[in-house]
This record gives sequence, structure tokens and C-alpha cells, in this order.
Amino acid sequence: MITRTGKINVQSTQMLPDLAWYCIRSQRGHEQIAATYLRRLDDVTVFCPRIRFRKSRRRRVVWVTEAMFPGYLFARFALPKMHRQVQYAHGVWGIVRFGDRYPTIEDAVLAKLRNHTGGGEVTELNYKLSEGAQVKITEGALAGLEAVVTKVLSGKERVKILMEFLGTKVEAEVWNSNVLLLQSAYPLPA
Repeated sequence: MITRTGKINVQSTQMLPDLAWYCIRSQRGHEQIAATYLRRLDDVTVFCPRIRFRKSRRRRVVWVTEAMFPGYLFARFALPKMHRQVQYAHGVWGIVRFGDRYPTIEDAVLAKLRNHTGGGEVTELNYKLSEGAQVKITEGALAGLEAVVTKVLSGKERVKILMEFLGTKVEAEVWNSNVLLLQSAYPLPA
């Protein structure tokens, strides 16, 4: 047990593993800052998985990278030895705990997650437009309108879409880069 002064009670230290993965809480959007400072500590391994995807911003599509688990990252360290350094590292709000218990994460679970990210920390969410996909037009005179892909035009990098415009259903051809698959349609990582 860790006391209010931040010291670990010696009696419970025997129950804690030497090295284990713990979930670290950070300020949302600042996971990378916390990860950077934790990596500077000796005997601490950090894993901060992120996803990279296309997002519509101010009438254009940009690539953004965000935390896979907003507000959280993972660190492997010896809790009795490194508790204070990890707890008070810049960008860290705390080590996730339930009462006096600090849950650990099995190595196999983190290995599976690392495997999914290809050994790195960033997973790119690529999607291909297909018939029936709901999209949002991001550029041109029709920017902001939602439509449904009716046909993928191979070799042209274009799609045929059907949308409602001025109370009428209209079919048009647009560049793939001018439409964004609606977020609810993004494929989830396997």
C-alpha cells in the first residue's frame, strides 16, 4: 500500500511484482508529453499507442494523429522503486488505481496491442471507399453535404455519389480526395 506521503508500505511491497505494466493517466491530448518525460526515467518502458487517420478540418481533409486511448498510456516499471518518479513526471496525472490497489496489465495483453500496431506506436487507419459508404464532401461548391457512394470508378481516383441537393436526388462524380468517410464508418482495429 502507498501511504499519503507517497511512500510504499513495506508490508505490501512483497505482493507487488518486480516489473509490471501499469496504466498511466495523463491530460487528454498530452499523452505524448507524458510519454516523453517518462521515457527519460531510468528503468521505465513506455508504450503510448496512437492512431493516424483523415479528418475534415475547415473545408479540407488533413491527416491527424491521436491517442488510441485518450488520456491514457502504459508504462512498465517497478512500482515500489519508481512510484514517486512516475507519479510526478511532467504530464502525468497519476497511476491508475482502485483504492489502494494498482492493477497491472499482463505482458501478453500489451504484446498483442504492440503486435497490432506493427511494433511501432502509430497505426494508420486506411479505408477504401466502397459502394454504399456514407461520405461527406470536403471541397468545392458542395462542401459539407453528405452523400452515398454509388460507384467506385477504378483507375480514375474518383467515385460517383448520390446526394440530396435542393430537394432533389443528384448524382455526381468527385475525386476520392474530396470526400471523407463518415467517422462512424471507420473500420475498428482488429
